[in-house]
Amino acid sequence: MRTTNLGFPRIGSKRELKKAVERYWKGTLDEAQLLAEAKEIRLSNWTLQKENQIDIIPSNDFSLYDQVLDLAFTVGAIPQRFKTLQQQGNLSTIDLYFAMARGFQKNGLDVKALSMKKWFDTNYHYIVPEFTKDQDFSLFSSKVINEFKEALAIGIKTKPVLIGPVTFLLLGKAKNDDFNCLDLLDKLLPVYADLLNELNKLGAEYVQFDEPCLALDSSPIIRKKIITAYNYFAQKTPKLKLFLANYFDCYGDNLSTVLQLPIHALHVDVTRCGEQINDIFSTEDIPTTLHFSVGTIDGRNIWKNDYKKSLQTLSTVINKVGKERIYIAPSCSLLHVPCDLNLETETSKINQNILPWLSFATQKLAELSTLKQLILSNDYLNEESYIINQNTLQKRSESTIIHQPKVKERVHQLTLKDAQRNHIFKTRKILQTAALDLPLYPTTTIGSFPQTKEVRQWRAAFKKGNLSAQEYQSKLEEETKRTISLQEEIGLDVLVHGEFERNDMVEYFGEQLDGFTFSSFGWVQSYGSRCVKPPIIFGDVSRSNPMTVAWTKYAQNCTDKHVKGMLTGPVTILQWSFVRDDQPRSETCTQIALAIRDEVLDLESACIKIIQIDEPAIREGLPLRTADWSAYLQWAVNAFKVSSCGVKDETQIHTHMCYSEFNDIIKSIADLDADVITIECSRSQMDLLNAFSSFNYPNDIGPGIYDIHSPRVPSKYEMVDLIDKAKRHIPAEQLWVNPDCGLKTRDWPETKKALEKMVEAAVTARKLFTVLA
Repeated sequence: MRTTNLGFPRIGSKRELKKAVERYWKGTLDEAQLLAEAKEIRLSNWTLQKENQIDIIPSNDFSLYDQVLDLAFTVGAIPQRFKTLQQQGNLSTIDLYFAMARGFQKNGLDVKALSMKKWFDTNYHYIVPEFTKDQDFSLFSSKVINEFKEALAIGIKTKPVLIGPVTFLLLGKAKNDDFNCLDLLDKLLPVYADLLNELNKLGAEYVQFDEPCLALDSSPIIRKKIITAYNYFAQKTPKLKLFLANYFDCYGDNLSTVLQLPIHALHVDVTRCGEQINDIFSTEDIPTTLHFSVGTIDGRNIWKNDYKKSLQTLSTVINKVGKERIYIAPSCSLLHVPCDLNLETETSKINQNILPWLSFATQKLAELSTLKQLILSNDYLNEESYIINQNTLQKRSESTIIHQPKVKERVHQLTLKDAQRNHIFKTRKILQTAALDLPLYPTTTIGSFPQTKEVRQWRAAFKKGNLSAQEYQSKLEEETKRTISLQEEIGLDVLVHGEFERNDMVEYFGEQLDGFTFSSFGWVQSYGSRCVKPPIIFGDVSRSNPMTVAWTKYAQNCTDKHVKGMLTGPVTILQWSFVRDDQPRSETCTQIALAIRDEVLDLESACIKIIQIDEPAIREGLPLRTADWSAYLQWAVNAFKVSSCGVKDETQIHTHMCYSEFNDIIKSIADLDADVITIECSRSQMDLLNAFSSFNYPNDIGPGIYDIHSPRVPSKYEMVDLIDKAKRHIPAEQLWVNPDCGLKTRDWPETKKALEKMVEAAVTARKLFTVLA
């Protein structure tokens, strides 16, 4: 019996990678220095895993930006516009890589980035590969080989991790042609084989293939392509032991197919789908050579492993196949959890009472080793590590800081009326039009404005006690007032206060809600250099005091224009937190919804007429299999409506969603009954509006007309063109004009320039509409 890991956080325990990459982008760190810092993180990760007695350690789980982009780069799936850019701009290889992720606008060259999407049902964003019908592949990058050699040099023979070819193609986008990307598999497989042969020559014993597409609804073509791929690999590289890893859900109807593949080990995520163990071993014809990687430690959450439960699962598998055919593993890559709980010392802001209940990536490594020791013990029930683990979990279940009877009672007293507006949208729209007096194509932003270095320094100084509360308040008021004036100068119709008092759109609210706590170093990668510190929901959730009213009122008093109240919705707060695992997620979400409802009503009482409740994570939370959608959508939609439906008809409710594919859930999006929905649309060139158009979506829509995840500033005419494309899908009377998302991560010069162009585009579009009308 051995332990193995599927992947480790790449950002560094104190976000060393983020800081290095951003310094490189700003030109204060050269390429050699960036690569040296990246190498240092890799070496540290491998050494840490070795020290924790992990038997088979992964490599190629590191990335400067994203693992899907890495693979596209490795196999030469580089769109022509970037090849041309490299030639014209004389770009280095690493700058070409970053251009694909972020776009490029410099020296008269202007190229848009590849799209981004959420990685299955996580908050991690991946870069979407683009494929053409005549796509060719070839080894373009030696990253996989180089990192295997790096580990070898310190005496560690790793297990290289590759995204499987079927998942890679399935997640890509067919560009300019109507074809199935999976048809490219036969062209792609020889490039994989070349890579595998190189690894084999270097002495690699294992290679891990991640195929999470096997957690999706069963498809004959996916099964056929999986069989083709792994039979091909077995034929071309018979000496390599192939791990096939699926996670986030069961194999489902794909199970019989994968059990017969010529692979060494099959990974099973038992934290998300424990029942599949019984499904596997009810099959009579399991190959006697097949090993099992049992993902019994949760790679998606931060709660301490229940050794009793894990050991029962492992014992079941041992009874079927023996200890020699088992690998103990996390459920998935540890990319999705923070690096090290040991950083949360007594000076950390985390609730010290819950520290014994938690386990970050480093601690999960130790749990793997401990589980191995316990399962090999003749009497693990009397082992000290087991006894301590069970005592800790018992204390957690009995803790008085978890349960609030009044909160539970309020949830149980909710009625259908609490999730309904007074009248239908058509009636509300008439009242809101009279109350708000906005022009055609009203302009606004999604909420946040750039959090400059100065703003972050003020916050840090305030938290350290080097800036008084009064001084901090005064500086933020000045920044808010300046931003209101700037928006008036630019000509925006509906303003926002800028959110300078907020560290993060979820963390800010969680810090003011009961039942939450926060780490000081619990950073997790969201995309590229963007890291977030997810809240930890450990108990029942409630709101003691208003959270945003004072700042919104202050901003509203600075202008005669409407200022939006800005809130994060209950589903997003849930999805972007580490959620307690001792009650249904739906119950926790409804508790959050009631807290947000209280805030909405307080904003309305403060004469705020437009309130935005952001829900970018509704689509992200959708189960991977359609059979499970209905139950999730029912409670998720209901939670949003509970939070938003207590207001008068004249109060306009907005919501924002980004990187969502709406076609399959458009009815549920409509059921939210938000007066205005703003969505990411610029990278898709308004393609996402097809769902709204086909559905005849009745409420107002603000399709984003410029991409805030790229530093490039689009021209006015580029945005006018997108407004025109939007008008072909949605009646002009229903359209708003806004960026794709919040502007927190951008710089002021590009933000001001882009918003000026956006307002000019809206004004031009109004004139064109009037002429055409």
